[in-house]
Amino acid sequence: MELTHTRLLVDHYKECFLFYRDVLGFEVSWGNEDSKYADFKFNGAALGIFDRQQMAEATGTEYSQDVNQTDRTALIFKVRSVDETYEELKGKVEFITPPTKQEGWGIKVAHFRDPAGSLLEIYEKI
Repeated sequence: MELTHTRLLVDHYKECFLFYRDVLGFEVSWGNEDSKYADFKFNGAALGIFDRQQMAEATGTEYSQDVNQTDRTALIFKVRSVDETYEELKGKVEFITPPTKQEGWGIKVAHFRDPAGSLLEIYEKI
């Protein structure tokens, strides 16, 4: 697995997009202020922001505006094959989602949690 970026899951997407782009001056590598998902580059690192409600829908979890009840961050790992990695890990972790094509995102994904409850995503481009 290759850690490609950290993703912040946000309730106020447009305001956060403008903050990272205009206030902190991060370069936008994907998305815009209305896309509900964006990637930024800065000093060789990558940061993603994503609408928290859409991430909850993608993982099949209940969305709540209470930040203590819905994920706020996710670690994103690129893998060669989501299906193969899923098979390798399914006896070791409890997956939240099976391998799923996200056509609109251009990726296949699967989600699980670490022992502390942090959300992890494995993905491959399709």
